[in-house]
Amino acid sequence: MPILAQSRRKLVVVGLGYVGLPLVVEAAKAGLTVTGLDRSLDVLEGLAAGRSHVDDIDGATVQWLLATGFKATSDAGVIASADAVVVCVPTPLSRDGEPDLGAVKQAASTISKHLNLGTLVVLESTTYPGCTDEVFVPLLEAGGLVAGQDFHAAFSPERVDPGNPTYGVKNTPKVVGGYTPACTDAAVAFYDQFIDTVVRANGTREAEMAKLLENTYRHINIALVNEMAKFSHDLGIDLWNVIECASTKPFGFEAFRPGPGVGGHCIPIDPNYLSHSVKASLKYPFRFVELAEEINSSMPGYVARRIQDLLNDEGQAVRGSTVLLLGVTYKANIADERESPAVPLAKRLRAMGATVCFHDPHVSMWGSEVGQRVECVADLDAALASADISVLLQPHREYEPDHLTKTARLLFDTRGVTQSDQVARL
Repeated sequence: MPILAQSRRKLVVVGLGYVGLPLVVEAAKAGLTVTGLDRSLDVLEGLAAGRSHVDDIDGATVQWLLATGFKATSDAGVIASADAVVVCVPTPLSRDGEPDLGAVKQAASTISKHLNLGTLVVLESTTYPGCTDEVFVPLLEAGGLVAGQDFHAAFSPERVDPGNPTYGVKNTPKVVGGYTPACTDAAVAFYDQFIDTVVRANGTREAEMAKLLENTYRHINIALVNEMAKFSHDLGIDLWNVIECASTKPFGFEAFRPGPGVGGHCIPIDPNYLSHSVKASLKYPFRFVELAEEINSSMPGYVARRIQDLLNDEGQAVRGSTVLLLGVTYKANIADERESPAVPLAKRLRAMGATVCFHDPHVSMWGSEVGQRVECVADLDAALASADISVLLQPHREYEPDHLTKTARLLFDTRGVTQSDQVARL
């Protein structure tokens, strides 16, 4: 077998976003020589200047990376000298809800032009089962080299959880599945250099499916409690107390909590990759995913109706009212706005005639996806006191629940963090 490389100390990471940049940091800490490849001039210029665009990485860490010799470039020629190439490009859904593999295909085609004997190429971007073998590898082989013979290919799903203070790249177990058993061996040996625990999958399809199972599990269980939140409210049942009570069971139960909708780069996206794969390959629907998507995507509209009801109870219509949204990111304590449920909620409220403004300690400008910029209030206390209703969408650590309760003219808590009977909770 022509594969030659053994020690994989020269790494190129393709895509320097929320997945790629943390990987760069951990590899560099382990002493690997790391180069980043990205198409965004803003990202490249920011990193060169020592600035970070990722929540979990600060400017000091980027400056340390630069001191170690790290470089970020748009020149794909750097792949030619790499021992390992890891692809961390985005895989969103298209407008018709199908997987958009444009960035993955472009990355694979680019790599194929510079690929050398013995190089390990790993895809970390989320995709559907079979994509690595059927789409990614053939594009890599277009340059003339053969996977499993001339170079190694593998899939290893990213498991980045932005804002998680406990688990990061290094101490989150890494699932790896190779194109061949030898490819798995090579990928495991590579990740062993900077990941605490590496888990072998039987192959690429098992590794691809593992990521989709993880997030489909969350998607479906979030949908369960979201639907329970709707009828619990109608039945006069405090679902938050129900979850608290059920959580005391030491086995057989994991607590999920309702919210205004799901967001981010995984939960709204990954289950649809699996659903699409099942429907395309087997010609029948994955009904659990489709139902969960229907329920979770309905939550911003449900929250808008609850806001309308709360204002009606105060003798006030939504039309002409000022609604203050607190926290417009997709999860607490980060600046990531991808797929945030605040967007469809704001659209719905505006369609109902409300004036929408927002406050978020992590976001200063927001609303382009709503149709136009939404006003960001500078004085939170003044805004809480003057808004007809304030809606807590993300419980950022900067928001003290008791203070919100005492200061807001009318507060709707969609995250269940307040305790006062005077506050409406989802």
